[in-house]
Order: sequence, then structure tokens, then C-alpha cells
Amino acid sequence: MRIPRPKGTARPTRADMWLVGGLVVMAVAVSLAAPASPPYRGLDAAGPGLALASALCLIWRRTAPELVTVAASLILAANAAAGYAATVVQWPAWIALFTCFSLTGVWWRRGIGVAATVLAVGFYIALDREPAGMLELSGITMCFLIATVGGDAARSRRVRAAAVEARLLSEAREREAHAERVLIEERANLARELHDALGHAVNVMVMQAGVGRRVFADNPSFSHEALTHIETVGREALDELDRLVRVLHPADRTPSADLTDLSLFDLAGRVQAAGRELDLHIGQVDLEAGGARAAYRIVQEAVTNALRHTETGRIRVGVAQEGAAVRIEVLNEGHGFPEPRPGRGLVNMRERAHLEGGEFFAGPVREGFAVRATLPVRAAART
Repeated sequence: MRIPRPKGTARPTRADMWLVGGLVVMAVAVSLAAPASPPYRGLDAAGPGLALASALCLIWRRTAPELVTVAASLILAANAAAGYAATVVQWPAWIALFTCFSLTGVWWRRGIGVAATVLAVGFYIALDREPAGMLELSGITMCFLIATVGGDAARSRRVRAAAVEARLLSEAREREAHAERVLIEERANLARELHDALGHAVNVMVMQAGVGRRVFADNPSFSHEALTHIETVGREALDELDRLVRVLHPADRTPSADLTDLSLFDLAGRVQAAGRELDLHIGQVDLEAGGARAAYRIVQEAVTNALRHTETGRIRVGVAQEGAAVRIEVLNEGHGFPEPRPGRGLVNMRERAHLEGGEFFAGPVREGFAVRATLPVRAAART
């Protein structure tokens, strides 16, 4: 996994400026407070200049850590060759090596830093005016391990932090996507409810108004009855609209209509008021709440389509439970029906059946045009 370098590496950070400033102050303070004694060279302009140059290299340690490590190592070797003690001038080299391991995991980049540091330490041991003892060699070894292992550990922590951040971001995006899918599904469900409930009511009202208008002169009583049905259907359509609006507020939901409401809905009377005949046969069924709702809407939409697309012919509705399934059939009697076009009503009925784990069919048959659906019964009833 490739981890980008920390932000702001194109220019020195405030922390780097403070680091460089501290090393510069330390170099000046050490040079003045503890001047080197023989065999090292004494205080002059060149010694503090090398320490200052070594510290200033760290300004670009985040931008080009390999080059800074090479530069700091060269200054350390030059410091030893010039005969100065490796006091403050050694620390920028170790800090640069630590940065090289901290900011990159590429082996050749780290190799450049290690090679430059090892060569610089070799030159320092070979050119230093005092022989290196075991204590000094162990200190050099410890500094090398701290710079390399500590730098790698710092990068590992950053890798883990980046992985955790990426995982949290991915989970947040997944939650947003899930919420968006739920919202789309809820909108689709609401659109189906509006189409099936209000569409049925409006179609019945249009049919009844048309029949009442045509027979108004010859049969005023029938027209009056049609107007009464229109008023009743309109009121119930408003109630249905109010119910759908309340569904949007979970604390104010009302029970959904189910299959038993077909009798209360007086479907047969309304179809007859529109000048059609309806045979309604509903048996005892054991459906889940969602299945009962789906069955109710399928029957309602199928009857609405029959009224909308044909003017004659008896409409037969049958609902019965057979074993582990409830079978629904709405038959519009007649002949010469074409294959159905996939309108919103058929799509809604098919989706309702499939969402409940059932099957759906709509098309011409020998007796006319049939809408058939099969829904699974309640889980407890299957056991």
C-alpha cells in the first residue's frame, strides 16, 4: 500500500524551522561554551559554518530526504577531515536518516540514505583525530538503529492511521450509499402506493361520471347513484392520500389496508356503478401484513386496468389459498386482447409480487385477459 507523504512537504514546516533554529542555537552555544581542545581544531569561522550548513539542510528534509541525508553525511565527513570535533554536526545526519526511513518505504531510497550515512561514519572513524573506542562505536551503532528502526516505526504508524482513515471513509461512503438506496426504495414504494390507490379511485370516478353523463336524460336515478358513488370514492381517495402522507411520519402511522378491505371497499358496487359486472370471490387466506397489502393492491390495480381499457365484459376476481401459496386471479372476460404493454400499473403489480417472493403473470388467455399472482403464505402457516 503506497502511503503519500504528509501534507505540506513542498515547503518547510513550522516544526522543521524550529528544529533547524534549535540546532543552530545549540551549535553556536556549544562552540562558545565548550570550545574544542587538542587534538581538534579550535574555534574559528569554518567549524560553526559547517555546523550551521548541516543544520540548514534539514529545512528540506521532507521535500528531498535522500538528498538531505547525502548532504548531511558529506558535511559530517568534511567536518572530520577538517579536524573539527563531531559535536552538533553529527545530529543532522541522524535526523536526516530517520526522516528518510519515516517518509518512504522504497528500498532504493532508503538504501541511498543508509549508504551515505555508513560512508560518512566510516570517513569519520578513519579521519577523526582521536581513535574511536568501544563506547563511541556503541553510541554510533545505537544512533544508527534508532534512526532506521524508529523511522520505520513512525512510517508504520502513519500507514496504520491512513488505513484506519481509509476504512472509516469507506464505511461512511457505504452508509451514505445505503441510505441513498433506502431513500430510492421508499420513493418507489410511495410512487406505487400513489399510483395504485389514487389511480384506482380516479379511474373509477371517471368511469362513473362518464356513465352518469351518458344516461342522465334517460335514467336520472342511475346518474344520481353514480354521483353518490363518485362522492364516496372521492372521500375515500382523500382518506387514502391522508394515510399516505402520514406514512411519512413514523410516529403517526395508521394500519395499512389489507385483503379483507376489499369487501369494505365495496368494489363490486363501484364497478357496477360504472356499468360493469364484477364477480368477487375471496377465500380465507393467511398472509403476512406485506403480502396482504400486496394482494390488495394487485386486485385493485387489475380491476382498474380492466375498467380503463375495456368497456364491456364481466370482471371476475378470485383469491384463494392453496397449500403454501395464495393464488390471485383477475379475469376480464372477452376476446381479442393484445399482449400487454409494460405500463406503470403492470410494473407495480409485478414488483409487489416479486418483493413478497411470489410470481406474477399478465396477458391474454382463452377466456379473456388475466392477471395472476402467487404469494407465499405466512411463515407460521407453512410449518
